[in-house]
Amino acid sequence: MFGFINIPNDLLFDVIQHPYFQRLQRIKQLGLSAFVYPGAQHTRLQHSLGAMYLTNEALKQLRQQGCNITQAEADGVLTAILLHDIGHGPFSHVLEETLVHHVSHEDISLMLMQRMNDNMNGRLELAIRIFRDDYPKRFLHQLISSQLDMDRMDYLQRDCFFTGVAEGKIGSARIIKMLNVHNDKLVVEAKGIYSIENFLIARRFMYWQVYLHKTSVAAEKMLVQILRRAKELALRGERLFASPALAYFLENRIDENDFDDTALQHFVALDDTDVWSAIKVWSQHDDVVLGTLSRMFINRQLFKTMVCAPLTAAERTDLLRKYAAHFGVSMDEAAYFVYEQTVTTRTYDNRDSQILILFGDGTTRDIADVSDILDNDFLGKHVEKNYLCYLPY
Repeated sequence: MFGFINIPNDLLFDVIQHPYFQRLQRIKQLGLSAFVYPGAQHTRLQHSLGAMYLTNEALKQLRQQGCNITQAEADGVLTAILLHDIGHGPFSHVLEETLVHHVSHEDISLMLMQRMNDNMNGRLELAIRIFRDDYPKRFLHQLISSQLDMDRMDYLQRDCFFTGVAEGKIGSARIIKMLNVHNDKLVVEAKGIYSIENFLIARRFMYWQVYLHKTSVAAEKMLVQILRRAKELALRGERLFASPALAYFLENRIDENDFDDTALQHFVALDDTDVWSAIKVWSQHDDVVLGTLSRMFINRQLFKTMVCAPLTAAERTDLLRKYAAHFGVSMDEAAYFVYEQTVTTRTYDNRDSQILILFGDGTTRDIADVSDILDNDFLGKHVEKNYLCYLPY
């Protein structure tokens, strides 16, 4: 997508060659979106390399603008952006809801970076400080995590490319050419306003058309229910087919207090293939819930999804009774065939960080205050949708 990407130095090469990073080759960037967009087969490793490339281009631009960025700082930023996703499990956020509780992928990324740092004689110390936003030059962290970071810049462009959703296309090269630093904050020169407007509109479009597409949501929620049922059976003592890494998380209750070195060791052994191979075998399991959901998932017979008002208690009870009668299961087991979730997003959230526009007189203003077509009401509006996912029969 960006042509040839050069690896700037030996430190970054060693990071890329590390098993923790190479694991990202076995995790798809868009999880189950390939059920909707068959071309979405790209991996988190590809995304991380692309984010590194864009970050390097941004560093070159900022240096041309007169920003003092040492080579050690540049290496720290590039290392941090390379490793920002190493804490992701299979299928993105699915594990955070099912097999591991209250441990975010950002927390796991930091744990892995610290372990790599120990193994690499402290060479990642500066990268970790920048990643944690614990370094005096705060704008370096903004390149990794902000409303206009290189992570978003790459995944929007990459996801648009591989899904074929043309409306998500952004002008990353032009935005980077407009970057500058003012009062230790990343800013965009005023002539880049229109590119930023396009960036925000594309982000809004991609969230509802790709990331929260109703079929993608249906597939993800079906996978969540499969893993929840497998874990319930495993905790009862039933031996399910699973790789050692997956079995560890099925057979143990793991939350933030239990996520120790043993859990971390099993986590880094997990990738998409562990889950797919298990579900293929579970599709023949004699448990009605696990077998039914697994068979339908493998064959893309997914939950139906509606955007509607939340079910009332009576409506939910009536639906569960129908499932219980149809499948010959208990009401608790019938609950695995329906899933509700309310999703809320904002196009632009300036509560933690802003996209600042730099004018010729040296003043800066928030993009929401200067855009001709986007205002605070549009950009900051909570868009809320309640998804009802249920199994047709």
